[in-house]
Amino acid sequence: MDLSMKTQDGDFTCRAGALIIHENRLLVAKHRSYDSYYTVGGKIMLHETSCEAAMREAFEETGCRFAADRLAYMHERFFRHHNQRCHEITFYYLMRPLEALKIQEGSLTDQGGDETLHWLPLDQLPEKNLVPTFLRDRLPRFEGVVEHIVTKEPYVPQNFPTLRTAAQECTPS
Repeated sequence: MDLSMKTQDGDFTCRAGALIIHENRLLVAKHRSYDSYYTVGGKIMLHETSCEAAMREAFEETGCRFAADRLAYMHERFFRHHNQRCHEITFYYLMRPLEALKIQEGSLTDQGGDETLHWLPLDQLPEKNLVPTFLRDRLPRFEGVVEHIVTKEPYVPQNFPTLRTAAQECTPS
């Protein structure tokens, strides 16, 4: 069972993202129906840690085994999808391969022929349509300190508290 729920007021999901970097390139997925790239990852299952989920999802989507080296980002995202309000919490881990990486550009994921894997050069992330968008600028200059990121798309009331960085306390905007 996934750590997610649907209600009349919106959907909630708890996810794990795998930041797989090799030769200064980030491994991302892309669905042919979407115009953006996104990280490898997926929903955390009940009684599974976020770290275990990142490793499981990385293996399922790539066929390669990885260890989670370290937590890099905690991301709270408020957005709209298919006209439904959504609240998503994702734990992003930097991953370390446990075997030789043989992931080719355009390889298929476990989602079938509609989703493919791609290597994006880190120095080109700011120009790519990568979601979540904070990764475009922050990942290439990651300094080893876990960051708590909150992003709110326009539907979210402006009086919601927000956390600017991991070093600040959660205060109203």
